[in-house]
Amino acid sequence: MIGFDRLITGASNIADDVDAMFFAMVALCGFVLLAVTVTLVLFSVRYRRGSKADRSGDHSRHLGAELTWTIVPGVLFIGIFAWSIGLFAKIQTMPKEATSIHVVAKQWMWKVQHADGRREVNQLHIPVGKPVRLTMTSQDVIHSFFVPAFRIKQDVLPNRYTQMWFKPERTGEFRLYCAEFCGTDHALMRGRIVVMEPAAYALWADAGGTDSLAHQGEALFRQLGCSGCHGPAATVHAPDLAGLYGKPVPLSDGSTVTADARYLRDSILLPSKQVAAGYPDIMPTFQNQIDEEDVIALTAYIQSLDPNPDPDPRQETVDAPR
Repeated sequence: MIGFDRLITGASNIADDVDAMFFAMVALCGFVLLAVTVTLVLFSVRYRRGSKADRSGDHSRHLGAELTWTIVPGVLFIGIFAWSIGLFAKIQTMPKEATSIHVVAKQWMWKVQHADGRREVNQLHIPVGKPVRLTMTSQDVIHSFFVPAFRIKQDVLPNRYTQMWFKPERTGEFRLYCAEFCGTDHALMRGRIVVMEPAAYALWADAGGTDSLAHQGEALFRQLGCSGCHGPAATVHAPDLAGLYGKPVPLSDGSTVTADARYLRDSILLPSKQVAAGYPDIMPTFQNQIDEEDVIALTAYIQSLDPNPDPDPRQETVDAPR
């Protein structure tokens, strides 16, 4: 059982920063509340009914006091705003070396897919001290990925991808919750994050024994008949997928998009939404035929395609001059 201390003690790289901002805002708001309350009480006593307080209305103005209660709170709240912007930028700036993991939310479970093909349900194993990037989507309704000990929370939405990253700094097990009401069993949609020492994680990863996500996507690519149009020997006039990921794609309406995970997902499930320039709108939709996990595998395979593959050494041996 996970102890309560695992919930309140920070265990990620941003936990201390989030806590510092939270307590600073609590202190500032508490000070303002105290100042207003004390002033309210003093004025209530001084100007109570029957008191001899001067109510003539002939009051003097004090420019210094007016500037103080205007400028000081303004500077404080602008400082908090700037602080929060810096923290937000830190949370949103994902390191390039982060390990990429896919998460699919579904009533009422968390389904995790690692790049090497390992899958988990309602748990996520990761090594301590290594940044992790989560790419998440929902298969039904809005969910929210929330790990209190890491001070991270991100909505997980249907029909789109959201991302978040963190670096665990303590080993152990930490609770994972859905923080968005998602149906009758919302309270049961929870899991655990297992943070392990690198050596222990390596042993756990080696015990997986499964094909990589890209290899799974390649098998699905052929099974669904995608290679009949997008393969190197295809006779259909379709876009070449090798080296496509991350590149700009001109569209038939004159606009340009980047071939990221969102674009590839829409191209698979909603092919008529963004048609590549110079190609007919003939691709069939796979919506309601494959699930989000299949889309992730197909995207991983397309991302792995090399635009300049190494020549087959066997062919070089045959064609080499004697």
